[in-house]
Amino acid sequence: MIDLQDLRQHPDAYKDAAKKKRLKVDIDAFLKLDEERREALKKVENMRAKKNEVSKQVPQMKGNEKKKAIAAMKELGTVLEGDEAKLATTEEQWTNMQLLLPAIPLPQVPVGKDESENREAKTWGTMPSFEFEPKDHVTLGEELDILDIPRGAKVAGARSYYLKGDGARLEMAVLQFALEHLRKKGWTQFTPPYLATYDCFMGTGFFPGADQANIYAVGEQETKGQPVKPDDLYLIGTSEVTVASYHMGETLSEAALPKRYAGFSPCFRREAGTYGKDTRGLYRIHQFQKIEQVVLCRADTDEGLKIFEEIRTNAEEVLQALKLPYRILDICTGDLGKGKLIQNDIETWMPSRKAYGETHSCSYLGDFQARRLNIRYADADGKKKFVHTLNNTCIASPRILIPILEINQNADGSVTIPEVLRPYMGGQEKIERK
Repeated sequence: MIDLQDLRQHPDAYKDAAKKKRLKVDIDAFLKLDEERREALKKVENMRAKKNEVSKQVPQMKGNEKKKAIAAMKELGTVLEGDEAKLATTEEQWTNMQLLLPAIPLPQVPVGKDESENREAKTWGTMPSFEFEPKDHVTLGEELDILDIPRGAKVAGARSYYLKGDGARLEMAVLQFALEHLRKKGWTQFTPPYLATYDCFMGTGFFPGADQANIYAVGEQETKGQPVKPDDLYLIGTSEVTVASYHMGETLSEAALPKRYAGFSPCFRREAGTYGKDTRGLYRIHQFQKIEQVVLCRADTDEGLKIFEEIRTNAEEVLQALKLPYRILDICTGDLGKGKLIQNDIETWMPSRKAYGETHSCSYLGDFQARRLNIRYADADGKKKFVHTLNNTCIASPRILIPILEINQNADGSVTIPEVLRPYMGGQEKIERK
C-alpha cells in the first residue's frame, strides 16, 4: 500500500507512476471512492454517536417522552444498519483498489515501455572462447549422468528434472558457498516456511496481480466428486514472501535496524504465460532453490539506496568468485512492478543461448511492503514509522548451473569445478564421465 495522504496531495505523481509502469488503475476513480468512504464513515460515526447519546438518556425518561425516544432510536437503528452495510461495501472496494496503487519510481529509474528498454549499466568478466565445439548444459549433464530431464518429466510433468550424483553435489556446493559468503558478512540465515497465507503474499505485493497466476495454491480440488475449498496456503516462489513477513504486525526498535536476513528455500512457480518459451533445459522450471537477501531498514531513502548497492554487490561477489561473466541492467519503469522504487537485474553469460540470461533481481520497495505487512519501528523520539524493505537474489539454482557447466566444460566432455566450490565437494576438481 501507499501513503494515502501523499496520494491525496499529489495525485498527478501517482497518475504518472501508473502510466509509466503500465498499470491499469484509475487514480481519479480511487480518489472519488476515497472521498465517498470518508463522507460515509463520518455519517455513520455521527449516527452511532447520536444513538449512544440517546440510549444513555432513555433510562432517565418517562411516559410518552421515553416511548418517542425509543421509537426514534429504533428508526435511527434501521437507517444506521443500512448505512453501515453500504459503508462496508464501499470500504471493501476502497481496500481492494488500494492494493493496485503504484509506488512512485525514483528519479534515476529509466523511463521505458517494457523489458526491451531496460538499460545496461555495467558488464564484468571475459566471454569464454572454445577451441572445440561446446555443448549445452543439457548435453553435458546427460553425458556426465548428472542431469535427467526425461525422468523428471515422467514424474512431475514438463519443466521438471532430476539432478543426481555430482550434479546434486555441485548445486549444494554453490548454495553452501553463497550462504557462507553472507554469513561472513554477518547475515542471519533463515530456513523459512515454504508455505504462506494469502496475507503474506498480499503483504509482499504478489497478490493481487499478475504474479498470482504463477503461484501454486495448496488444497484438494475435489473429494468424491465434490469441490473442496483449498487451504488458505500457497507455495512460495521466493523466500522473500515468508522472510519479509517474519516481523508482520510488529514494531521494532530503531537500534535493531537494519535487519539483514538470508532466506534459503526451495521455490515453486507455475511459469504461467511461458508456453513454448525456454522449454529446453534448466532455464525455466517449476522448482528451484534460492538464497534470497531480505533487508528491513529505517525509512531513509539514502540509507535504502546504500543497502541496495550492498545487496547487489553481495551477488556480484559470488559471481566474480565463480568467474562467471555478467551484466547489470537498470530496469525501466514499464518493467518495474507496482511496488518497486528501483530495480537492477543481473544477467549471467550463457554460451548455449549466445546471450546473457537473468539470474538475479535486486529491488528497493520503500515502505510499500511494510505498510501492507504493518511493520514499523520507533525512532529516537518514540515516533512510529514504517520500515523500508529490500530484497535480492544471492544465488538461484539450477539456473546458475547453466553458465557454470557450459563455461567450465573441457574438450573431453568433463567440467572443471570452480575453485571456490571445491572445498564443498571434498576437494574434487572435475566432474568426469563415469
